[in-house]
Amino acid sequence: MAARAIITPVNTAPQASPAFAQMASLAAMLTGISGFLYAVAFIVLRNPLLSAVFLTLFGLLSTAALVAVYRRIQQTDADFALWAMILGLVGALGAAIHGGYDLANALNPPAAAVPDLPSAIDPRGLLTFGVAGIALLVIAWLMGRGRQFPRGLVYLGYACAVLLILLYLGRLIVLNAASPVILVPAIVNGFLIQPAWYVWLGLALRRRPTT
Repeated sequence: MAARAIITPVNTAPQASPAFAQMASLAAMLTGISGFLYAVAFIVLRNPLLSAVFLTLFGLLSTAALVAVYRRIQQTDADFALWAMILGLVGALGAAIHGGYDLANALNPPAAAVPDLPSAIDPRGLLTFGVAGIALLVIAWLMGRGRQFPRGLVYLGYACAVLLILLYLGRLIVLNAASPVILVPAIVNGFLIQPAWYVWLGLALRRRPTT
């Protein structure tokens, strides 16, 4: 009887870059700081120029953090992790483009501007809040299943995701920025939950992943 060859599956997935993980850790913490400063500029100072700058930085910096998180949570469920990363990157780039649009208008105001006209790229925060909230909901779920991140970070991610989705719905339906439906989620998430989540995420990414 002929001997049958035993084929051992080999993991051919590329190893995560330690240098990128360190860079993503710093980017995550800077994302949290940028998000806090955006809330200050938008809610407290009401400065269109500063809020546009910090929103742009928030969107760009968060892309590195999302890729690093994907490398960790893909071990739990590769398909859901990929979907979450795509949604997260779309939301992050939408925020950056929205910030860039506001920045261009703040530096060179158009002659005939319509104040309440929604952004064509990110209408009423569809990407910045809505899509980003859905992505974070899936990310927090996978974090909880994989147990590679602190439980507190998982729960904070759930809270941030819910507040982002509520904020989008409020901006879409209510419109009045002074309404508690918009103001309360904006203050709680912008000043506390989201900055804390990204800074904590940056600290968590500094640790080597467990298998």
